[in-house]
Amino acid sequence: MPTDSLWAGALSQLLIHQETGCPHSARHAIRLLDRLCEFDGLDAEVRALCERASSRLDERVEDRRACAA
Repeated sequence: MPTDSLWAGALSQLLIHQETGCPHSARHAIRLLDRLCEFDGLDAEVRALCERASSRLDERVEDRRACAA
């Protein structure tokens, strides 16, 4: 089962990205959310939320990268 520090890290990076728009925080959050999804005992609904959040963040990072080019 995921540790409290893993959950806290993912939420912290999500908040930092939300507050500042920092793409590094978004990528860290994506990585942590993906790690959470890998846990076997994770509830299916929570897994789906983590996957959805990871996917949306990834889309935002890619959209910003495309706009900057």
